Amino acid sequence: MSGPALETRALEVKFGNFTAVGGVDLTVARGARHALIGPNGAGKTTFVHTLTGSIRPTSGSVLVEGEDYTAMSQAQRVRRGLARTYQINQLFRSQTVQQNVALAIFERDRKSRAFWRSAAGDRQVAEEAREHLAFVNLLPFAATPVHSLAYGQQRMIEIAIALATRPRVLILDEPAAGVPSQQSEAIFERMQALPRELTIVFVEHDMNLVFRFAERITVLVGGRVLTEGTPDEIRADERVRAVYLGRRGHHAA
Repeated sequence: MSGPALETRALEVKFGNFTAVGGVDLTVARGARHALIGPNGAGKTTFVHTLTGSIRPTSGSVLVEGEDYTAMSQAQRVRRGLARTYQINQLFRSQTVQQNVALAIFERDRKSRAFWRSAAGDRQVAEEAREHLAFVNLLPFAATPVHSLAYGQQRMIEIAIALATRPRVLILDEPAAGVPSQQSEAIFERMQALPRELTIVFVEHDMNLVFRFAERITVLVGGRVLTEGTPDEIRADERVRAVYLGRRGHHAA
């Protein structure tokens, strides 16, 4: 198939008189590793919420592989291949790591409760859940309650859950937020290992991680696209340095 994996056309979100996202045109190529950056208040989180369906745009459209997703609910988008992780994680903290991933598989396949409780269904779902956990290096913690894991490991569970939905486009909202640098490196290393047919869009504040892992970067300022380019182009852009990189000291390295 040709054409972009993800596209927005003149996407606008207004809250009363305030424009949070102002006519954003974004094109993300299939298999891309595409970063969204910008200062606080740039509209990144609102934009991500609009991509994934938790906020309805005032105008404009969201397309995935050429299909218009604008009117779809969040759940419909997930079922049709657009998944996300959250800036603040949304896990069932008292459940085990494996149960969290298994629940995502259960939701995806819309299994009946009877199937869920049957030995065959349980075994099939458990096996897949363990495969996803192995990918994010958490299989040894499968039977561990989520709340007893380190925060970076909890972010890894989110990636396993997102993978369980079988996405074509995966949106990661600040995957390294609040995570010590060693753990954030591990998160991005797993992102790098994801199959190339999976398109990844991520919001991230740590410019060292952005410049290492993104192949293309879109800079949002005041709800609008300031510029877009390769990491080298963005690093060299005086406008980006003035509004964002220059203020961030060593993070701009």
